[in-house]
Amino acid sequence: MSTGTYKRRAKPNPAAEVGKAGFEFFDDRLNSAKYVRKTLNKVFPDHWSFMLGEIALYSFIILLISGTFLTLFFSPSDHEVIYNGHYGPLNGLKMSEAYASTLNLSFDVRGGLLMRQVHHWAALLFLVSIVVHLMRVFFTGAFRKPREVNWLIGTGLLTLGLLEGFAGYSLPDDLFSGTGLRIGYSIVESIPVVGTWLAFFLWGGEFPGHGFLSRLYTIHILLLPGLILALVTVHLLIIWYQKHTQFPGAGRTETNVVGSKLFPTYAAKGGGFFFLVFAVVTLLGALVQINPVWYWGPFDPAQVSAGTQPDFYLGMLDGALRVMPGWEIHLWHTFTIPINILFPAVILPGIMFTLLGAWPWIEKRWVTHDYGYHHLLDRPRDNPVRTGAGMMALVFYAILLFAGGNDIIAKTFHISLYYTTYAFRWGLLLGPPIAYWATKRFCYGLLQREADELHHGVETGTIKRLPHGEFIEVHGELSKRRRDIIDPHPEPTPEEVPEVERPRQRFGIGTGRRGRLADFFFTRDEPVVVERDEADTTHTRESLRD
Repeated sequence: MSTGTYKRRAKPNPAAEVGKAGFEFFDDRLNSAKYVRKTLNKVFPDHWSFMLGEIALYSFIILLISGTFLTLFFSPSDHEVIYNGHYGPLNGLKMSEAYASTLNLSFDVRGGLLMRQVHHWAALLFLVSIVVHLMRVFFTGAFRKPREVNWLIGTGLLTLGLLEGFAGYSLPDDLFSGTGLRIGYSIVESIPVVGTWLAFFLWGGEFPGHGFLSRLYTIHILLLPGLILALVTVHLLIIWYQKHTQFPGAGRTETNVVGSKLFPTYAAKGGGFFFLVFAVVTLLGALVQINPVWYWGPFDPAQVSAGTQPDFYLGMLDGALRVMPGWEIHLWHTFTIPINILFPAVILPGIMFTLLGAWPWIEKRWVTHDYGYHHLLDRPRDNPVRTGAGMMALVFYAILLFAGGNDIIAKTFHISLYYTTYAFRWGLLLGPPIAYWATKRFCYGLLQREADELHHGVETGTIKRLPHGEFIEVHGELSKRRRDIIDPHPEPTPEEVPEVERPRQRFGIGTGRRGRLADFFFTRDEPVVVERDEADTTHTRESLRD
């Protein structure tokens, strides 16, 4: 009897065969294999700050999911009904159908209150992440050529997010949101010439108008989300085409990207990060109460909510309205221009967002005349003037944000409301310049310390006595990683990499106003001073790791 080996044939896998056939079908007709391979091999840099934009994207996805759920139960009608629900204190009261459906969502629909709060927290996280992401882009110079369009898209997303948030918290038609709508009506009405007609057009007549909630609901669930989704899509496509920016370091140049491939590393990290963001938002919605509309009661045009504060993204506008003096301009005893509303609520935000969107061109065309491509980022300390300007804007915003709670501050600390308001006014005048000066000095200090490190090395704390009796401190050599960060390798020349356009000045800056502005932007009024020790050649050098 002969013996031998027997090899069992593997059973065919129908699912695998179907998948293979499907891939071959599309590849034969679309030649997709090459594109898919190139896509999966795309490299993304590894740095925690690049995740800020992903938080905004994931928050927007959560908003779409939770908003779809809320849409099934919310009724955007201002028709009056008698509430007879599970919340006893409001039983028997007249209220709009919108407010009644919000109460039903909170107390009668299973999971309704959780989804309401998840939706609200996701909206706040969406706007916070956009603001912080824009700060990262600004302070690192990631808005420079060729990414000016994406900077404009980010500014537009922030603007649309503010409008979307205002529309969302106005829909429940409680006393708090109704007070906010009354302020919004007054802001629109303050615009000269067209303000009255525009307010009548939007609200359908004198406040509170007729059918305004249904129009606002359409804007909130259809128009603004569609615009945001379109801008997010274009934003991601541009990033995909232009490649991601990265910080200077070993092996990083203007022509490459050092990081992780899309598949499997970056895809796995991105998917895990999405579920982490989803978990955090869900925990906030389940454990941290936000916007309890049943406390305020139904909206009544004859009443105003007191002791309430808007969300952070509208706190700046509220603060600007509170600190602005009650100035008005009367023309021909017929027309009144309410400067106390027009300037803080219309003109000031317009100036701020215009400067924000136009900053890449302000810096490029009016100051630096730098028309080259930039794929390597600046560190904030490397451009003290830009960093100081950003901090000045943030301090200005923070003062206005806290000014929105001047009544709460005055009551809590037993300070006169007038004194509190005057303190915020003086803060707006003095705070931003002080922040600019302090930030600039801080950046110069960091650059000075790094210059000392490059020349002297790292202090080790070890004291050594030389043969002739002198005591010196042992300095260690910088690690390669630290040296690459402080003093990155020079960029390749145009002859080596012809496709890279190096920064150049298209027009001479000259000695006029632009020249003085460029000198202010680039010239250090506190030059780096490197002290040379006579015994420097005798110092002991040791290699240190980061």
